[in-house]
Amino acid sequence: MSAGAELTPVKSTQLKSPRHRARELALQGIYQWRVSGTDASDIENHLQGEKNLGRYDKPMYAKLLRGVLTQHEALQTLLTPYLDRALDELSTVEFSVLLLAAYELSQQLDVPYKVVINEAVELAKTFGGTDGHKYVNGVLDKLAPKVRAVEFASNSRK
Repeated sequence: MSAGAELTPVKSTQLKSPRHRARELALQGIYQWRVSGTDASDIENHLQGEKNLGRYDKPMYAKLLRGVLTQHEALQTLLTPYLDRALDELSTVEFSVLLLAAYELSQQLDVPYKVVINEAVELAKTFGGTDGHKYVNGVLDKLAPKVRAVEFASNSRK
C-alpha cells in the first residue's frame, strides 16, 4: 500500500449504523496516520472531499479520531501489558483497531464495554487479516476488566 493508502470496507456503507460507520472512518484515519504520519486535521479535510461515505455520526468520528491521535502514547501504554508481542510487530490494522478500542474503553464510558469489543472485532474482521479479529478480541477481553472494573462489578451482580 502507498503512504496515502486507505482501507476500504467490503460491505455497503448504506447498511451500517451511523455510529458503526463513524468507527470505520475513524479507523481509516488512524490507519492513515500510522502509515503516513498525517495529522488529524489533514485526515478530516481529506474525508470532507470524499463522496459516498454513507451516513455517519460526524461528531463521534471527529472525537474518536482526535482522541486516539492525541492520546496514542497513553493508549499504547494501556495496551502493552496485554500484548504477546511488541506494538511494532502488530499489523497496522490490528494496531489501529486496538488503539481505537482502548480509547473507547478508557474514555467513552457511556458505551458498554461489550459494544466496544464487538465493534472492534467487527472492524478487525472487515479490514484485517484472517485471524486478526481473534487477537483483537483476546487483548480487549483482558483489557476491559481492568479499565471498566466498575462496569464489570455491576454486571456480575445481575
